[in-house]
Amino acid sequence: MKKIDLYILKKFLGTFTLFFVLLMLIAVVIDISEKLDDFTTNGATLEEIVFDYYANFIVFYGNLFSALILFLATIYFTSKLANNTEIVPILTGGRSFARFTLPYFVGAFFIFLLSSAVNHYLIPQTNIDRLNFEAKYTKVRDNRKTQELFRQVEPGHIVYFRSFSPDRHTGYDFSYDVYENNTLVSKLSVDYLRFDSIQNTWRLDNWRIREISPDGTERLRAGRRMDTTFVFGANDIVPELSVTQMMTTPKLIEFIEKEKIRGSELLSEHEIELHNRTAYPFSSFILVLIGVSISSRKRRGGLGINIAVGLVLVMIYIFFMEVSTALSVNGTVSPILAVWTPNIVFALLGLYTFRIAPK
Repeated sequence: MKKIDLYILKKFLGTFTLFFVLLMLIAVVIDISEKLDDFTTNGATLEEIVFDYYANFIVFYGNLFSALILFLATIYFTSKLANNTEIVPILTGGRSFARFTLPYFVGAFFIFLLSSAVNHYLIPQTNIDRLNFEAKYTKVRDNRKTQELFRQVEPGHIVYFRSFSPDRHTGYDFSYDVYENNTLVSKLSVDYLRFDSIQNTWRLDNWRIREISPDGTERLRAGRRMDTTFVFGANDIVPELSVTQMMTTPKLIEFIEKEKIRGSELLSEHEIELHNRTAYPFSSFILVLIGVSISSRKRRGGLGINIAVGLVLVMIYIFFMEVSTALSVNGTVSPILAVWTPNIVFALLGLYTFRIAPK
């Protein structure tokens, strides 16, 4: 890279760092104002607030919005170059517009690599402390489904709960059906059961077992109380909604495969979490392309107009992402298509803006 490339790259990453720090400071101040009463009421210590929550808060949200911060930094920095008439000499000196954007994409590539690594491996670890803190000291709404639950715990083994309490690890009207060659061979019915997390066993109250032999004869057994083990635990029946955020990508892939067997209704949300870990960082390239293209022209209104256009595009991108995600959760669109469609659409927009940008 030549000296002018290093100059652009240094200033570009410097602007990104400045925007990152300012926006995270604003985010922390806003979050403190909203949750300060929860912190004081529930007795959170200063050490817990700073290190368990806000240190991890900055890592999570800073990485989540890194591509959008990079986009705004691109518009701001490029607009300053255009207003100072620094781009025109570069282009008239024989450098193509595509070559001019090289240091931008080097910077975007660096952010992409860092964000991807953090997304796949670091953030799941930092989320453990952050989410545990939120559960302990703030009001976290539990939206998990706890009624009419069906799970395939392993091939041919279907369990059913009429209701299940994730907090107390208790269930009502439970049944465990075992099928062989699509034929029912045994059925366990229980009025009430409770999971003992210390012994890792289930206590069954008022249980009945119906066993069907190949010749069609049946054997019935019943009892008042029995302790037993199953291949699943309480957290396997109704996983926490945030549990996937605490898993590194290899563990998340393994978890999704198990959820497919169980027939989880939250499978789409888990797959969205997996694909987002790559799609969000990749959007850095797309947003930088759009940012450079729309802000490289010196125009009336200068920086303000470019920033306004950038904010509108950011809102459209976020809205598009939310809509496509909602469609996937409702089963209308596949998770991978829902996650990547906004990037595909904005990539086409980026190519168009690049084509019409001043050369």
